[in-house]
Amino acid sequence: MNINSDLGEAVGQDEEILPNIDSANVCCAAHAGSINESVATVSRCHELGVEVAAHPGFEDRENFGRVEYRLPLPELEGLIRFQIGALAALSKLGYVKAHGALYHVCQADAESAEVLVRISAEFGLGVMGQPGYGILAACEKLGVKGYREGFADRAYLANGLLAPRSQPGSVLEPGAAAEQALREIRSGKYDSICLHGDSPGAAATAKRIREAITEAGVETGPLSA
Repeated sequence: MNINSDLGEAVGQDEEILPNIDSANVCCAAHAGSINESVATVSRCHELGVEVAAHPGFEDRENFGRVEYRLPLPELEGLIRFQIGALAALSKLGYVKAHGALYHVCQADAESAEVLVRISAEFGLGVMGQPGYGILAACEKLGVKGYREGFADRAYLANGLLAPRSQPGSVLEPGAAAEQALREIRSGKYDSICLHGDSPGAAATAKRIREAITEAGVETGPLSA
């Protein structure tokens, strides 16, 4: 099993989260953060033995990469390739996980998903996605390693997608997040469980999840090991 978190986005909780996760999806300085932030986050991951993954997103800092854009496929390809390449220049990478709206666009649109997966494969990398949707379907179609992701700190809608952050109760408290993480781990349906580094109380949530899975005897580690 694996615990991942989205970091390097300059929201201030990374240092407390890093000791409690196995893999860091490091912002590629497009949707948030900065070049210096990405470099520092990668360096800290190396110090702590945390796996580094590329976390590309739409170049939309004003909205933290959470507004969906339907870019022409060549433009989308350039956006993704540039960001993965930038992070690959800093570190060996374990996999790719798209950020925010880019993740959701690729989950919903097969062509966008195939662009993400194909470019990731050019770097020799698998791709993380939520089971039952476009990213993992593209991985299967193109013969690329896909990693099944569940979410510890977010509520789900009836259709299995994440509840919008604007919806009350969409972000779970640390205790509830730890319980959900254990349920998802025990289900056998996931390779990795995510906690969002930019959520309120993310550091406390990361600590509680780590405590809960340690108490349950669950072993975790990097995905690319």
